[in-house]
Amino acid sequence: MVKRWFPDEVDVPIRIPFCADEINNNFVLPKLEEMVFHFTKEKIAALKAKANAEMSTTTISSLQALLAHLWRSVIRCQNINDSNQVVKYVLLVSARPRLRPPLPEGYFGNTIHAEMLCSTAGELVEKGLGWVAWQMNKAIASQTNEAVRDFYQNWVKNPKILKWGVLTNDGLATSSSPRFNVYGNDFGWGKPVAVRSGGGNKSDGKITLFPGAEEGSIDIEVCLLPEKLVALRDDEEFMEAVTM
Repeated sequence: MVKRWFPDEVDVPIRIPFCADEINNNFVLPKLEEMVFHFTKEKIAALKAKANAEMSTTTISSLQALLAHLWRSVIRCQNINDSNQVVKYVLLVSARPRLRPPLPEGYFGNTIHAEMLCSTAGELVEKGLGWVAWQMNKAIASQTNEAVRDFYQNWVKNPKILKWGVLTNDGLATSSSPRFNVYGNDFGWGKPVAVRSGGGNKSDGKITLFPGAEEGSIDIEVCLLPEKLVALRDDEEFMEAVTM
């Protein structure tokens, strides 16, 4: 479980050529608020069916359809005047099943990397749920064994440390996963009533995923500037898929 793994042709140990001053960019977090939206298995299935029907495919996953619905809604609620403004979504992709041979399921190390999707605000809103979900589907499918190894090898040659403020007000980023068995953690008090991530490592546009308490459901913690979060909460199209 704790056996170290490095891509081929990587010299170890890896030297990180940064001092504290280079990493600390003195970014000041704005006032943020957070809200949890609950999506039932049935609502998620409806989004998945709609996304696949719009693109005449069957390969768009439930999570891709759900995140596409969220991304479109957040951008639509901002009423961005310039339809050509570029907006971003950062997906954290697990490399465990993509490497050949795959890493053991219990591998303890960090094997994720960021895949950034870019679109214009106009495309995101006008082209529909299926188109947005399909962009996510293609981005994830592109993460082959070769692509993953190339990413890590290039990072070793040119290390980059993420800093606060890397996401601007036109971006969202997903963390955690609904696949984690968080409700299986019984510390003697019984099954958890709910699972939340707390206040650490939050920024405008931070999206945290958890499985819901009911099988097949998903809880999404959305962290945004207050006015953006209120607009999302009041958006009828977005809230149609949410169960209160």
